[in-house]
Amino acid sequence: MATFLWNDIVFGPIHSRRVGRSLGINLLPREAKVCTFDCVYCECGGLRLGASNHRLPTLDEVREAVLGRFAELAAAGQGIDSISFTGNGEPTLHPGFPEIIELTLASRDRWFPRAVVSVFSNATRLDRPEIVEALKRVDNPILKIDCALDDMAEVMNRPHKGYSVARTVELMKAFDGNFVMQTMLVKGPVVDNTTPAALDAWRNIVRELHPREVMLYSVSRDTPVAGIEKVDAAALAQAASPLVAEGFNIQINA
Repeated sequence: MATFLWNDIVFGPIHSRRVGRSLGINLLPREAKVCTFDCVYCECGGLRLGASNHRLPTLDEVREAVLGRFAELAAAGQGIDSISFTGNGEPTLHPGFPEIIELTLASRDRWFPRAVVSVFSNATRLDRPEIVEALKRVDNPILKIDCALDDMAEVMNRPHKGYSVARTVELMKAFDGNFVMQTMLVKGPVVDNTTPAALDAWRNIVRELHPREVMLYSVSRDTPVAGIEKVDAAALAQAASPLVAEGFNIQINA
């Protein structure tokens, strides 16, 4: 059940099964996960409250890392498809997130104008207008809903106190469908969000929000909670099939 953390502010490029050749940006500590979720499947492991260093990188440190790495890659003639905010937790928790988005967009336009900027977020900070506006500025705001039912989300995502799926859905409506919805399907002894009831409720949320794209995927690495099982490509396709028949754009990442 080994898991890992990203050790740099800017890392890669790496090949992402979801966004291609991707340069990652980690706005969280290097030695600990900081997140409003503690998902049973998280590749970064579980939240470790006793970790020695929870310090977020400063805005100046992020600026130096972004500008330096972008210039280095451009000078070497290395192209990238995506600049992806991911890393050791929830990127929108960084207090300088809106400013960092502006910096990244300006840097992208200078060095890699064909690259898209993606933010992988669990959507727990959409109650803050400045976060919503920053996410609307990027090419791909990728917002997570794994479970349509609160009791299942409590087990699978282990969210911060007060999380509500219904409230998150209402806040997502601010994007008017111009976002990517990301959903992880898993099976196991602690949670199974592939049951008919769970999938029916999830599909109804997709219909209500009508995102321009849905990323449907399953685990590809070890998980911090034992017994989490990968859902194969055929099962993912079957879960998506009613939505595909209705004309939704579903990207399956097995």
